[in-house]
Amino acid sequence: MPESTAPTSELTSQYISQVANDLDRNVKEQERVAEELAALQEQLATLRADHTVLVNMQQALGAPTTAPEPSPTESAVVPSPRQKPASGARRPAKKTPAQEPRGKKTAAKSAQPKLVDLIHQYVVKQGEPSSAVEIAEALRQAHTGRAIDTKVVRTTLENLVAKSRVHRTKEGSSVFYTAANASGQEAGSTS
Repeated sequence: MPESTAPTSELTSQYISQVANDLDRNVKEQERVAEELAALQEQLATLRADHTVLVNMQQALGAPTTAPEPSPTESAVVPSPRQKPASGARRPAKKTPAQEPRGKKTAAKSAQPKLVDLIHQYVVKQGEPSSAVEIAEALRQAHTGRAIDTKVVRTTLENLVAKSRVHRTKEGSSVFYTAANASGQEAGSTS
């Protein structure tokens, strides 16, 4: 009998250890997802502010309002996974809303340059390393009617780094961004 309890005890301790490790990983993953969610919520707030500005500009130009107002509850609800239809069942065809001519949409979008373009232009003109906070503050001052969030600027800068349009340098705990060399900029701007 004593021989059978020893392996069981050892197996139990392995399970206990594994469960503890799994719980630790789970908690860390929850924290990571919560941080991502917070960043996405800030991006959503920025997009909503941009939407309001664009609608106001469209109204000021005398054009009819074409964009529907997004409902605040839609963004807070996490969609459930899609279910496959039963075999033989057909999905109804999706109805597409009537689209207005391209000219009106592009005129409304061209009223404000894209944030990524503003950030890249600033970094190129700056010529010296700048932090995401410095860049965000400079853009807020230059574009007072536009909501510019530091986390969105940091994310955009990291995307520019991934595209080799901007270089990242780290000094201690600070991260600074500079424009990529001329050949990198040309390659990045043609894509």
